[in-house]
Amino acid sequence: MISATIERAQAEEPFPIRQGVFVVVAGPSGAGKDSVMDYARERLGALHTDVVFARRIITRPMEPGSEEHDTLDHAAFAREEAAGRFALAWKANGLSYALPASLDDVMRAGGVVVANVSRAVVPEIRARYAQVMPIIVTAPREVLAERLAGRGRETREEVLARLSRASARELTVADAIVIDNSGPLEEAGERFLQVLRKAAAWSDVCDTV
Repeated sequence: MISATIERAQAEEPFPIRQGVFVVVAGPSGAGKDSVMDYARERLGALHTDVVFARRIITRPMEPGSEEHDTLDHAAFAREEAAGRFALAWKANGLSYALPASLDDVMRAGGVVVANVSRAVVPEIRARYAQVMPIIVTAPREVLAERLAGRGRETREEVLARLSRASARELTVADAIVIDNSGPLEEAGERFLQVLRKAAAWSDVCDTV
């Protein structure tokens, strides 16, 4: 049994936050992470009050048909980061990304946070939150290439570079649940929904054990 002194010490430590469950969603560009997340979000039912989908901050204007996010220019992003207003910040593909510090409050209240992040920052997330459930949404290389080319945002060389990063061994995530999104969206979406139900059940008990 943990002594009262240890319990007090743990309560006073700001991190890692011991309540709640942080669902990390990662995977290669073109895997359809946003589509899978949107599918599940629309079908949460009674869980919609317990699960929060993080809205990212990105140094890129929002484009029609793309992920809804908050936009900051690079200077404003740097100021917000320096002021401690981000729970997490990282760089990828020439852009800066962040998650708002307000997510810490959701976690401390025992909620479930779902966020699309870079695989490279998963160790930082594990250091900030005690309960992390990593999910990798992926698809075969040819499917990724077709989807990325269909966006029309990048040159062939940029698409190939993205695919190379997607297969890099150093970007694997330990203990991750892998969801293949190469088939019908309903298949991947329903599997992701099952994960969220497990996360919600876990969040109900994780701060009591």
